[in-house]
Amino acid sequence: MTTKFRGRRPIQEITEPQLQTLKEIQRFVDQRGFPPAIKELADILGISPASAHGQVNQLVRKGYLRREPRKARGLAVIREPEDKAPEMEPVPVVGQVSAGQLIFAEENIIGEIMVEKKITCSGRCFALEVKGDSMVGAGINDRDLVVVRQQPVAESGDIVVVLLGDEGTVKRLYIREEKIELRSENPKYHPISIEPGDDLLVVGKVVATVSRFRKEYFNKTDVGIER
Repeated sequence: MTTKFRGRRPIQEITEPQLQTLKEIQRFVDQRGFPPAIKELADILGISPASAHGQVNQLVRKGYLRREPRKARGLAVIREPEDKAPEMEPVPVVGQVSAGQLIFAEENIIGEIMVEKKITCSGRCFALEVKGDSMVGAGINDRDLVVVRQQPVAESGDIVVVLLGDEGTVKRLYIREEKIELRSENPKYHPISIEPGDDLLVVGKVVATVSRFRKEYFNKTDVGIER
């Protein structure tokens, strides 16, 4: 005999409102050492006690909460939700800086790296393999990849990819009054002072670093930029 379900099937996955309810219960327990009453939970969430009670019932049914019998504050978190995998987006690994501009032609792209979409949503991004140890203080090591958001300007303190003449480099930008410097994050390297006549082009701002140990994400071609 086939069992027929009436109405919508129950949702077994935790919903966003239920996740928020679970987090608030756990936060309350962490801060006070005991779970909130339903009215307290409703006040925290900004919903009615009846709605808070319904959220708790769903979390109990789905196995995230347990009610302790004969206790006024009888809620216990018994299962934490699995973190949702972040939405990812491919970013091209560009292996060449030439003639004052980055070359995005297909033959100059050596692979791609998967990056969280929240990093790439604010502009066009690319990645470069970096050589050298001048930025180790910023957590950028030899043969790491830097994810760069393409932009022509940057603020003092930003880590940037720049072209100084025809040479590409990764440095921290320092601007104060009329003084501009490209600074390393390694004390053995001196700052590079930019003079008024120097041909400096900001290519983009470094928005993320991918460790060299994750190189399996792209074709291993020995190209890059010096730092």
